[in-house]
Amino acid sequence: MSVLFDLLFTVCRLYSYVVITSAVLSFLIAFNVVNTQNRFIYTVVDVTYRLTEPALAPIRRYMPNLGGIDLSPLVLLLALFYVPQLLLQIYLSLTMGM
Repeated sequence: MSVLFDLLFTVCRLYSYVVITSAVLSFLIAFNVVNTQNRFIYTVVDVTYRLTEPALAPIRRYMPNLGGIDLSPLVLLLALFYVPQLLLQIYLSLTMGM
């Protein structure tokens, strides 16, 4: 079972890197630091958008409108850091109680 938790932690860590990359790229695009006409940049932005949007869209539905500030990546990162640890604690408490 520890292998499954190691896999879960690794997947969450890798996905958090994708979320951070997506957030940083969105800031760089908003401030015209990177040009989306560049094919490589466009591909990276498209891949990160397609990977993160299914997780961010439900969060955005419940978040209040803060104008131009999008806090949904922050909420997703908090979930990616704390949910696996919560599941591990629940698992350990269930196995220790038996």
